[in-house]
Amino acid sequence: MTKRDQPILATLTKAPYGGDWNPEQWDSDVVREDIKLFREAGIDLVTINVFGWTKDQPEEGRYDFTWIDELIALVKAEGINVCLATGTAAHPAWMAKKYPDILRTDFGGRKRKWGDRHNSCPSSPAYHKFAPALAGALAERYRNEKAVVLWHVSNEYTGMCWCDRCEAAFRVWLKKRYGTLDALNAAWNSRFWSQYITDWDEIVVPNQLSVQWSERATANQPLTLDYSRFFTDAQIGIYELEADEIHRLIPDAIVTTNFMETYRPYDYRRWAPKLDVVSWDSYPFAGVAPDRTAFNHSMMRGLKDGQSFLLMEQTPSQTNWQPVNSLKRPGVMRLQSWQALAHGADSILFFQMRRARGACEKFHGAVIEHSGRSDTRVFSEVSALGAELARVGTSFLGGRTNAEVAVWFDWECWWGVENSMGPNGSLNYTEVVERHYAAFHRLGVPCDVVGPGSDLSGVKILWAPLLYLLSEETARAIELFVASGGLLLTGCMSGVAEPSDLVFRGGAPGPLKEALGLWVEETDTLAAGKTNRVLPASGKDWPKFVRTCTMLYDVVRLEGAEALAVYGDEFYAGTPVLTRHAHGSGEAWYFASLPDDAMLDDLAARHCSLRGVRPLVPSLPAGIEVARRIKGGKEYYFILNFNERPTSVKLGDTRLQSILGEKDATGSLELPVHGVYVGLRLQL
Repeated sequence: MTKRDQPILATLTKAPYGGDWNPEQWDSDVVREDIKLFREAGIDLVTINVFGWTKDQPEEGRYDFTWIDELIALVKAEGINVCLATGTAAHPAWMAKKYPDILRTDFGGRKRKWGDRHNSCPSSPAYHKFAPALAGALAERYRNEKAVVLWHVSNEYTGMCWCDRCEAAFRVWLKKRYGTLDALNAAWNSRFWSQYITDWDEIVVPNQLSVQWSERATANQPLTLDYSRFFTDAQIGIYELEADEIHRLIPDAIVTTNFMETYRPYDYRRWAPKLDVVSWDSYPFAGVAPDRTAFNHSMMRGLKDGQSFLLMEQTPSQTNWQPVNSLKRPGVMRLQSWQALAHGADSILFFQMRRARGACEKFHGAVIEHSGRSDTRVFSEVSALGAELARVGTSFLGGRTNAEVAVWFDWECWWGVENSMGPNGSLNYTEVVERHYAAFHRLGVPCDVVGPGSDLSGVKILWAPLLYLLSEETARAIELFVASGGLLLTGCMSGVAEPSDLVFRGGAPGPLKEALGLWVEETDTLAAGKTNRVLPASGKDWPKFVRTCTMLYDVVRLEGAEALAVYGDEFYAGTPVLTRHAHGSGEAWYFASLPDDAMLDDLAARHCSLRGVRPLVPSLPAGIEVARRIKGGKEYYFILNFNERPTSVKLGDTRLQSILGEKDATGSLELPVHGVYVGLRLQL
């Protein structure tokens, strides 16, 4: 068994703690002072060389890694490990000057100049030559260095390119996907607006100069959708160029790159299998609901079917790039760190270790402030958390969530539903999915985020809103899930189109008609702020209270399903808005509109009751989050207070033994403002 087959960084004795360090920006005295402060704060892992390409390779044909040698020697002497980045997140100026093919072309068709970061074209011959060569040179030099426990390719891949080389590569990609022009034209419905393709060289990239009017509005949805797929594959390809070089020289190296929550341009579900471990950067806006951050953690955990992940970046205090960059209030950094650990993180890493003196990140928070002192509030909080992580060791690291409910998130549905012209341009895919997740979060029920290819064997309840695009494989997997005893909830804008974005003959919900027992006749939409009422159907006594729904309103015809609730208004008042249909051993529910939060809470509670899914605690107060990780048959509960006031939580028959040195909790638990309780569940 290699390290890559084991839980994340299993050879370590605690969760890695530290983060991005840029010592190339400082003189040797500051570097040595940093290391001293690291040890004081319990820092045991630093990420270096993230933007080191120019320093690593000051000119073509020459590498200089002496500065990395010196750094590794210094931190190693203090017992600090290294996450070694490949440095390829920003190419050198000399490279752009000598090899301009490395520069991207923007959405407006303009050739970029050197500067910024991620200005590299994934189709560039120069990039394909120099990036993996640098990764290989680093791997060769440090292949036997025990202090290097993790490899970090590039950094936060972002953006897209619309250059001639990407256009040519896109044509090659399309040939592989469709085989013939006839097949492509059929998939793209190319008779529309005389968009028929008679030669592969006629295909253009979808940018402002062709079919793409804006980020969402496009005259040719299938073309735009395929370019998103192509560009995801292109970025995965350049990641693999570097990762493969590292693995060629160090077969058991753990290699990753850091994702960014639900980043629209790239399908992370396609990318994640290429990573040895998923890692991501969490930067919630001040005041954001904790369920939104919990959703993002669950998303990352779900990309590799529940495998724990690395929190690669968070700020210890504030960001510099949000519209308003508020400080994290006392205790919030610790609270958000434990939230990450609760939902599957096996590390707590920061950006950045010391605040830069100049350029755009000089006001981004850091472990070490501009003062360089250790008696700051932030440094004290970082040190206290470091001590806590040392105390708990590896107790829950690698532990799983074992959720029995899940929500469905699919990048291709996201692209498809938002690229479509109509029926409502305000439709926000991620917001809708996150709201469905939040209902289980408020109930205190662990929830996974799954998608195409996910293992659904342990799932009892699956919510899949806006299931717009349906491949044969996905439709078959969901139908089998229901037939095998699962409970499915889907609804409006689901089962609308094939993977090419051609609407299913016979209309929605396409291949799920049999499972759902209905078909959609038409879909209404109303102006912003308008809603419709949700009332119990004739002879039904649920929902108990009048609820509302919004934005989209399917008018459905039943073919076997029963109506549980109906619309209260408009010309379709009295027609079904919520239906249920038995299929095989399971049930398929359909909500023909977008439910309000109260309706989602009703549904979550009812579905959990129907399928025997119990919340972790009997009643969860607002602002309290509860999560669980299971390792070796032991259950670890994480109870977090996001309120600005002390809050009591009833535990029912659950008894917890604190692993943070607090009293055991039985019956109820009193949490202070931003309080955290982590406990091993004791058997009664």
